[in-house]
Amino acid sequence: MIPELAHFLCVMAFTCAAALAIAGFLGANRRQLTWIKAAKQIAIAQFLLLLGSFVLLDIAFLRDDFTVQYVADNSNALLPWYFKASAMWGDHEGSFLLWTLVMAGWTGAVALRSESLSFDMRGYVLSVLGLINVAFLLFLLSASNPFLRAFPLEATTGADLNAILQDVGHLVHPPFLYFGYVGFSVAFAYAVAALLTGRIDAAWARWSRPWTNTAWALLTVGIALGSWWAYYELGWGGWWFWDPVENASFMPWLAGTALIHSLAVTEKRGAFKSWTVLLALLTFTLCLVGAFLVRSGVLTSVHAFAIDPERGMYLATIVALVAGLSLSLYAFRAGRLRSRISYRGISRELLLLSNNVLLTLALAVIFLYTLYPLFYEWFTDGGRVSLGPPYFNRAFVPLMMILAACLALVPIARWKRTPLQLFRPSLYMLGGALVLGLVIPLLYSGALHLGVSVCVAAAIWILSTHLSDFYRNRRSLTLSFVGMSIAHMGFAITVIGVAITSGFSVSKDLRLTVGDEVSVGDRTYVFEDLRIVNGPNYVAHQAQFSVGDIRLLPERRQYTTRNTVTTEAGIRPGFTNDLLISLGEPVGDGAWAVRIQEKPLIRWVWLGAFLAAVAGLLAVLDVRYRRLRQRESQSVQEPELGVT
Repeated sequence: MIPELAHFLCVMAFTCAAALAIAGFLGANRRQLTWIKAAKQIAIAQFLLLLGSFVLLDIAFLRDDFTVQYVADNSNALLPWYFKASAMWGDHEGSFLLWTLVMAGWTGAVALRSESLSFDMRGYVLSVLGLINVAFLLFLLSASNPFLRAFPLEATTGADLNAILQDVGHLVHPPFLYFGYVGFSVAFAYAVAALLTGRIDAAWARWSRPWTNTAWALLTVGIALGSWWAYYELGWGGWWFWDPVENASFMPWLAGTALIHSLAVTEKRGAFKSWTVLLALLTFTLCLVGAFLVRSGVLTSVHAFAIDPERGMYLATIVALVAGLSLSLYAFRAGRLRSRISYRGISRELLLLSNNVLLTLALAVIFLYTLYPLFYEWFTDGGRVSLGPPYFNRAFVPLMMILAACLALVPIARWKRTPLQLFRPSLYMLGGALVLGLVIPLLYSGALHLGVSVCVAAAIWILSTHLSDFYRNRRSLTLSFVGMSIAHMGFAITVIGVAITSGFSVSKDLRLTVGDEVSVGDRTYVFEDLRIVNGPNYVAHQAQFSVGDIRLLPERRQYTTRNTVTTEAGIRPGFTNDLLISLGEPVGDGAWAVRIQEKPLIRWVWLGAFLAAVAGLLAVLDVRYRRLRQRESQSVQEPELGVT
């Protein structure tokens, strides 16, 4: 009965989504506040229904109810309970149920926190979110149903969860990614509502910014967690591979980054209105494109779900409808979004415009390179081609270095116009950064490395100008200012980590037997022991290596149910350097393939990303938003109650 009840709750949630779309639209269009208030209650009910459905299906996993097809395909009686719980989003059907739950959560949050909006804006926002929920839930119930029964004729213990997903990274990475992905639907709904009402002004930007910042921060955490997970779980020692599914999450992140900067200009100066609305529409559309790429199977990826043309066509239809309808509305209304402001020289407006252009160019490069293999296959009648990291890096890295120069100048620039003499201290800082950029590679390798030097110098320049600005404004700090500074400094820290670990990592592939010693860099690694370790549903060969007083325990696991082999790297994490050992296949005569790597400053890549995410959330907590919301809430003129 539990799966059937979960299915029923999901159907009821679909009904609520349809009712929400209708109630929100009628309330806004007919100026009836009763419908708006009803929409709020419906949104909350929808979330509670989906939460109940989600919990009930998870109970089926925890109880090993293998009469449910999805449970039988993605769980096993021997799995630890926490992996059984996370197996809920281990495949397509359950992950999309999580998607719809997160979507309903964002919708409910907007319903609860939208009192400061004018009634028509509130109604249209909730109506748009309701329509999106309708599309997702219809897809879930018709083409991606996780509640179907299997009723096996003989006893089964389950096919087991994908071995790569049996890791703590799977507990946290997908939920955070979905929180960010789906959160951009709120910015999308605000943009559509603004186009419908014709109200695109500073107040609209203030309403939209906290939601956009929160979604961006959560997506940043999700991407960083995915990078960290790939680093230690796959055993390759890499942190980013320009994989199509990685790119599917990175593209909306780039668009979202441009959006939060454009919203700042719209709020402060009333500029970039047309561009800001377009970015809001584009960001969520790219989230849907990412869902299509992951679930349709049109591109090959180690992260993608199984190929399913029917689901792919459904998702492609959703993408086409969302993009087509929203862009058509934008084209119809864009002529009314002109901004009449002026700015000269290296002003803050110019730098933020440059920031948006660079991020959009980077997004376009990644989009074209990601889909190029698909286009090539179509136009060459089945031909195959792939583009590796060098192609992406050659286009992406120079754009990011120009962006870094813009970020370094932002603290100095003023709105409208900046006197040139204000830039003089930043030139001295640039000189110091260039010197350090040359010295630091020499300390690591004893030789010059131009690429690393440029990246490190750009990052140090950003840090110095922002720290100087932080000190200069120390008596008048606001959370939004602190958030902006920390986010940009987080970017600089990530750039340093990327540059150093890419330029000076050491890697050796070796053939070793127990008792062998090998020197890598300045350290001596000793292969001390090899033993068999039994896990709950796997058997592992576990090696023991010593590096001075450090012990590293890499494993090669074989999962018994699916007969799948995975590599668990042995890692000694460090703030300045990681030591990493991966145990490969046996190569005869008691020897094993072993990869030993040293990764300097690899942790800085994720440290910078998490600092940026925290900064985004700090900006949301700025008291200025609460005061303005309260003031605007008091000024909202509610219409007379209409007859419903």
